[in-house]
Amino acid sequence: MNVETEKKLHKNPFLEPYGTLHDVVPFDRISPSDYEEAFMEGIRRDDEAIEKLVSDPAEPTFNNTLARVDVSKGEHYYDLLDRVSNVFSCMLSANTTDELDALAQKMSPVLTKHANDVSLNPKLFARIKAVHDHPDRELTAEERMLLETSYDGFVRSGALLDEEGKQRLRALTEEASMLALQFSQNLLKATKAFSLDITDEAQLDGLPETARETARETAREQGMEGWTFTLDQPSYGPFMTYSTQRELRRKMYMARNTLCTSGPESNLDICARLVNLRREIAQLLGFDTYADYVLKHRMASNVANVYKLLDDLIAAYKPTAVKELDEVQDIARRMEGVDFELEPWDFSFYSHKLQMERYNLDAEMLRPYFKIENVIRGIFGLANKLYGITFKENETIPVYHPDVKAYEVFDADGSFLAVLYADFYPRKGKQNGAWMTEFKGQWIDYKGRNSRPHVSLVMNLTKPTPEKPALLTLGEVETFLHEFGHSLHGMFANTRFESLSGTNVWWDFVELPSQFMENYAVERDFLRTFAFHYKSGEPIPDELIDRIVKSRNFLVAYSCLRQVSFGLLDMAYYTLKEPFKEDIRRFEKQAWSPAIIMKQLPDTCMTTQFSHIMAGGYAAGYYSYKWAEVLDADAFSVFKKNGIFDRATAQSFRENVLSKGGTEHPMTLYKRFRGQEPTIDALLRRNGIKK
Repeated sequence: MNVETEKKLHKNPFLEPYGTLHDVVPFDRISPSDYEEAFMEGIRRDDEAIEKLVSDPAEPTFNNTLARVDVSKGEHYYDLLDRVSNVFSCMLSANTTDELDALAQKMSPVLTKHANDVSLNPKLFARIKAVHDHPDRELTAEERMLLETSYDGFVRSGALLDEEGKQRLRALTEEASMLALQFSQNLLKATKAFSLDITDEAQLDGLPETARETARETAREQGMEGWTFTLDQPSYGPFMTYSTQRELRRKMYMARNTLCTSGPESNLDICARLVNLRREIAQLLGFDTYADYVLKHRMASNVANVYKLLDDLIAAYKPTAVKELDEVQDIARRMEGVDFELEPWDFSFYSHKLQMERYNLDAEMLRPYFKIENVIRGIFGLANKLYGITFKENETIPVYHPDVKAYEVFDADGSFLAVLYADFYPRKGKQNGAWMTEFKGQWIDYKGRNSRPHVSLVMNLTKPTPEKPALLTLGEVETFLHEFGHSLHGMFANTRFESLSGTNVWWDFVELPSQFMENYAVERDFLRTFAFHYKSGEPIPDELIDRIVKSRNFLVAYSCLRQVSFGLLDMAYYTLKEPFKEDIRRFEKQAWSPAIIMKQLPDTCMTTQFSHIMAGGYAAGYYSYKWAEVLDADAFSVFKKNGIFDRATAQSFRENVLSKGGTEHPMTLYKRFRGQEPTIDALLRRNGIKK
């Protein structure tokens, strides 16, 4: 069969029911050309459905307006635009190609225009406003939340602007969408373009066997001799920690910390423009700053509360952080001489030496006990202990890359709960970092059928090599737990409306389920369930666990200030009231200076690679990680009191937090679980800052 005949016979899988188990995405039937056709048909169907809705002669009610908008999937089997958008966005971040990148550039303005057409549709807003101003009946808490978020969403998207304002908003949002996409594409290209290629084995001095084997395999994959190191974390992190070659550490550090500051992938102008676009959008909508616009729907509520949190953390942690840095400088001088000056590319190397001196512990000692298959069993087993759920790998479920595993997830009563995809390793075409996303959210349709979610867990963990299985660091186990916490939030979703389901919560609440799970990484009873030597099968020794527990707060204050510095930088950009015209590198160094104690270099820049606040939805929201850390420490203190595997406590956490999504105010949900509002005390005690 020739190519033209195949094309004629090919059916676009997005345009009809998938006909697959649990209605999973048929990745094996999707071709790149299917996306654009599905996007355009999805927009057409959206327009048709909205026209039908706004033409309804009946008086607007909650059911014929709000419920109809949110659960139209129940009437039309699925929302085509959501379906293709979810798959496409995951491919862009996890498995992109030049063809998909080009299509993203083409579709971005089209999709932004459509989103604006919906949010600026005066007839649609008029119906929602009519219900908002005069509800036709007593609404449930979830219905009230949908009504409020829908109405406010339209207002925040410009529904109350005059025609000139609406046109200006369209132009601003379309440009911002394009630039955020360009930012991400530049960062991926720049990250993947760099490699440190070594052919002299002497230059591997200090590097553990795992790092060498991974680098050798990377070189082989690229058709090269020797060892290749990249800026992907499983390669970069060990190199900076163990390499004795100071000049090579400097080269790696500078490559990582000057990403997208020059050349065709420069993000300097893009970042400045994004900051100004967002400020202008906020001011057009009646807010002084973009942060004011964002924080209206955050637990923090306002800029003052964010700065209070960040300032309180600086006051509590900075004295200890300065002491920690002095201790690293001290061991460096004891090793290298009294005149040795610690540079940023030295910090990981000498802090590791200090950790070895103090606790006789490092990541490589633990790797043999963290074979990825054992870690998977351990984390899935933890979910089983807490919630009774089970995971069954199903190799018949199509996946988008051979690295990806697909699991059916079943509830304690045996009923189907979710599909979980797990994508573990770095590769070309995959963004750095780790994240959770969904191919399909959860909702309950108009017939009462509970449509269960399909969740995707994406990470960049240490890869297996021909010589060894994938052996993780404790930090990678923590990353797995973190993203798995997000996945549980998605999988346990049990709400009527998809827009309020799962992780669709306020952004300074969304990190609670993920950071909560990180607590288990240093819990003795959890480690004993899965940490067995990959060769001998022997359990991790108690004295090694003792060292893990004792070292849990190693450099905790320094790490806290690092997170706070990112929060300060984020807020500095998005609390601007006037156009941003400064040099980004200088502005950055001034903005986060209250939390910076390490020497700064003039050429380095975080902003140009800071995806969270430029392209990832955390603009004016990076403080959320520390905000949620207060919540997670407070929540875990209940488990420490009742037992870290206590089913009753876990069930309360599931019912009151994980399953509720954004159906009520997050503090209402948290207090229902905890019985009171959180305080910072549990975090300070956990970190050893407060006794």
